[in-house]
Amino acid sequence: MEKYLHIVCHDVPYPLDYGGVFDLFCKLKALKDEGVKIILHCFEYGRGRQPELNRHCEEVYYYERNEGHKGFSARIPYIVASRCSKELQDNLAKDNHPILLEGIHCSYLLHCDRFSNRRILLRLHNVEYEYYYQLFRNTKSLFKKLYYYHESALLKKYEQKLARKVPIIAVAEKDADVYRQKFGAKQVSMLPVFVPWNEVRVQEGMGTYCLYHGNLSVPENENAALWLLNEVFNDLSVPFVIAGKNPSASLLAEAHKHPHCCLVGNPAEDEMRDLIAKAQINVLPSFNETGIKLKLLNALFNGRHCVVNNAAVEQTGLSPACHTGEGATAFKEIIVQLYHHLFGEDETRLRERILCETYNNKLNAQKLIALIW
Repeated sequence: MEKYLHIVCHDVPYPLDYGGVFDLFCKLKALKDEGVKIILHCFEYGRGRQPELNRHCEEVYYYERNEGHKGFSARIPYIVASRCSKELQDNLAKDNHPILLEGIHCSYLLHCDRFSNRRILLRLHNVEYEYYYQLFRNTKSLFKKLYYYHESALLKKYEQKLARKVPIIAVAEKDADVYRQKFGAKQVSMLPVFVPWNEVRVQEGMGTYCLYHGNLSVPENENAALWLLNEVFNDLSVPFVIAGKNPSASLLAEAHKHPHCCLVGNPAEDEMRDLIAKAQINVLPSFNETGIKLKLLNALFNGRHCVVNNAAVEQTGLSPACHTGEGATAFKEIIVQLYHHLFGEDETRLRERILCETYNNKLNAQKLIALIW
């Protein structure tokens, strides 16, 4: 019997220009390769309709997100309320196929009685209330601080209610533990993210710069870049490159003050791949302990040395493949040691052992199919 699956995405999962869509898009491809026929539903609010998605799905539907005051609710988090769509619910109700909700963002229909007897699973992207609390801590804008704090408080209550209502699939064991221990969830599984890489590819030789990359419009990532500029590379005569989406004017201005630094805004996918591959060191501190860091996985599959802090690798199983330090002084010492250190075959084999079994899209697609059916 053919297997049909509705997947509801919080955003259009193509192109692969930020970490949050890697798992979404690669999952579509992996499930299709296993014979699953996908009916994709996604909220479109700036990324446009993507013909590439039609290659991997039987049908693709797009919905408008209710942004601004239209998506505000006093009881339900904005990321959820702004994705309430009667059109989506009507389309899902046309059949009885199982539904995979991608992120807390897409969970509004769990409150609808018409889906009370439907097979529905929820894929966590983060423990969202913790993620939004970290955004609150990392932003400087008073308005955004108020929004992130309010959203975090709503999300904590909301996630606790959902935890026992639907089977949960986490991307990291630490997130699964929060749902089990703090929220009392009974049906929690852990399934690694789906990735666009199937082998470790490290260029021979040595790179000539250090690199930080990420979505620079996210406060956490901008703060990490600023911290590296002002605390780590402030007195190191080592070339430092920052690359990512939508850097702010203030970050651009700060980068231009540093003679050994350059900032690459909105690089194309192949340009980013080239930057990661040619760097001697990928420097990737994190100020947020939730989820899994896709930019770190990208660097481990495709780059040379990786320098991180504990928050970036805690309970991920990735720490043996990284050089870990806490604080600016430790980062400086590690960078000085690694900058002229060849990345060797032993390190490549270690990464292959750690990465290629855990982040095996075919195996993980089969595990997901077993969870759904």
